[in-house]
Amino acid sequence: MFIFQKYYSIPLGYYPHQGHLWFLGNIFVYVLLLLPIFNYLKNQGNGKIKRAVSALMSHPLGPLMISLFFVMEVVLVKPQPFVMYAQTWHGFINGFLTFFFGFLLVYSGKPFWQTVLKWRGLYTGLAIILYGIRFAQFGTEAPGYLMAIESNCWIFGIFGFGYKYLNQPSKTLSYLSQAAYPVYIIHMFVLYAGALLILPLEMPILLKFIGIVAFTGLACYLIYEFIIRRLGFLRPLFGLKWKFAKVEKQISILKN
Repeated sequence: MFIFQKYYSIPLGYYPHQGHLWFLGNIFVYVLLLLPIFNYLKNQGNGKIKRAVSALMSHPLGPLMISLFFVMEVVLVKPQPFVMYAQTWHGFINGFLTFFFGFLLVYSGKPFWQTVLKWRGLYTGLAIILYGIRFAQFGTEAPGYLMAIESNCWIFGIFGFGYKYLNQPSKTLSYLSQAAYPVYIIHMFVLYAGALLILPLEMPILLKFIGIVAFTGLACYLIYEFIIRRLGFLRPLFGLKWKFAKVEKQISILKN
């Protein structure tokens, strides 16, 4: 916020707020509300509910049926605009549905992954068609029910391609997975810093956009690699395991 205030010549000031990490409070509430259900399903093992969910997700229409709940949400809440998730009831309910069905999809097991793998072209094709309709008829903001269906189609298509091409051990994928949360936490102030440096420059707006994106991506990973990842006391603050190098070394020596 200080960078934002400096760029717009606003008097510097601060008050505690969630910023772009507002969703962490939502996730905490989701866990509290859904923990009894998740625990019940987990204790049932391969019971009737799991078999029913697995059977449903083995059909190509199974994942798409989830979109109906997101359509119901936008019909009832009527978000304006659809993409305004931060600290709104739309964002809370949409996130709740995503959290719950995300668990169910993983809970259903391999049938879901086999379905999105086999029908990834269908889901991606539907997403492209819906995007084309949105872009041609409505610009960027289509009616909420179309946005909800398109969003789900993109997600299932990406899941399918990810399961096919990223479903194997990879040092790069492991590194990027660990970096995802720390990079998300710091990306906002890095983005603002890049905008502060690049926007005043005399250059075409497209080059400014490319420059800010490149600056943000590169700076985030440099900060992650050389500061967050290497300073032990910072690691737990960014969701990483607190490594005790000396202790781990001694344990390794004892094991050998």
